[in-house]
Amino acid sequence: AGMTKLSVNVNKVATLRNSRGGREPKVLDAVDVCLSAGVAGITVHPRADRRHITPTDVREIAARMQGRRPGVEFNMEGDPRADFLDLVREVVPEQCTLVPVVPG
Repeated sequence: AGMTKLSVNVNKVATLRNSRGGREPKVLDAVDVCLSAGVAGITVHPRADRRHITPTDVREIAARMQGRRPGVEFNMEGDPRADFLDLVREVVPEQCTLVPVVPG
């Protein structure tokens, strides 16, 4: 059997930053710690309301992971809305998980 691999979802770091209304903590700092620790992947779940990861965060993370992919997987999760699918096509993650959302 293969070894279980860890992909870290960095959404909560963005949630904390957004709730504070500033730039701290930095999502890229969390990504750097994860990459240094040898994670198998980074996961983001950009929502339509942008209360977590933003499209700018997604682009910055994709750029930071350049040279490490596909060895370290970039996974995007989200509901199949047009702006999410456009972002997926733009950054081309190794994995995309579509998560249906029921309004409300």
